[in-house]
Amino acid sequence: RCHLTGSTAASPTSIDPEHRTAVALPVAAIKSLLGVIQRSKATTMMGLQEDLRGATEEMMTFATESPGSLQLLGGRSHIALASGCELFMKYVTRAFLELPDFAACIAQVLERGERFAGISLAARDRIAEVGQAFIQDGQTVLTHGWSRVVSNLLVKAAEHRHFSIVVLEGRPDAAGAKAAKVYADAGIPTTVVLDSAMACAMESADLVIVGAEGVVENGGIVNKMGTYGLGIAARELGKPFYVAAESYKFARLYPLNQSDLPPMGPAAKLNFVDTASWEMTGGLVGKAKAPVNTDKDGKVDASSVPGVVQFKPNQIKVKNPPCDYTPAKYITLLFTDLGVLTPSAVSDELIRLYQ
Repeated sequence: RCHLTGSTAASPTSIDPEHRTAVALPVAAIKSLLGVIQRSKATTMMGLQEDLRGATEEMMTFATESPGSLQLLGGRSHIALASGCELFMKYVTRAFLELPDFAACIAQVLERGERFAGISLAARDRIAEVGQAFIQDGQTVLTHGWSRVVSNLLVKAAEHRHFSIVVLEGRPDAAGAKAAKVYADAGIPTTVVLDSAMACAMESADLVIVGAEGVVENGGIVNKMGTYGLGIAARELGKPFYVAAESYKFARLYPLNQSDLPPMGPAAKLNFVDTASWEMTGGLVGKAKAPVNTDKDGKVDASSVPGVVQFKPNQIKVKNPPCDYTPAKYITLLFTDLGVLTPSAVSDELIRLYQ
């Protein structure tokens, strides 16, 4: 059963809520689609494509509409998932055009699919190889959020160079703070600052490296909320802004502004807490005057957390989009498994990928 949807697609790997496993969501989806091919009863390519489209739609629906989507995506967009599935479907179509014999085509698709998944898994090492040359001894790297490919790049670079990292905390899921633990464990001097301090922190940074949920046709990126502001600050202060992303995140989208982004699914609920008044104790967010209340599932009642700001029902609207769009003009270079690219080269690579 598919770990994404509960369908007949198969995958050997589960995904943890903090997205720290070795397998990225698009790669896990591709493995699930390979399972669909292995179990399909279709006798024609049209039937097989119908099975694959059904499984893809089921995974996308689960990722965007189900109650478990917030945990699955971890506050991220579904763009990378959609791009990975679309690229795999292109592989299947190409194989059929080259090998009209159905049995031979299935064997070729399975072989190509496994190879594609393997290449995708190796993408991070390739990106680390091409990207670490842009980090020099004594520099300060500013980054935002948690990205497996960025963390791999920085940890690999630290094996040969001495530099420090400044991480934005990454509200609302503290993704940056979680990433800081990884960097500190690797022996890299690391500082966490508030998201609102990005422009202030930029003054002392030498370069910016971020990941991407999706790389769009015009060379811009979709990434964790706050990346757009970070790009503006970097350009204003003359700091290079690098993006590390796997090629399976190249998406056939062409947004012109923030409102052009596709729907991102349900947003996580936001709680506002006066953290300056917290008394940190025993791993809890704060020490209450009375015991912190929990519901029947053991979850903390936010109203009992010290310093929480309470609103009356329907008094104030709270918006929490997970991602924003950073135009290509704010991006210096992209580190990818295809090599180091300028933003203007992305459209050419998309054409090659989908030929």
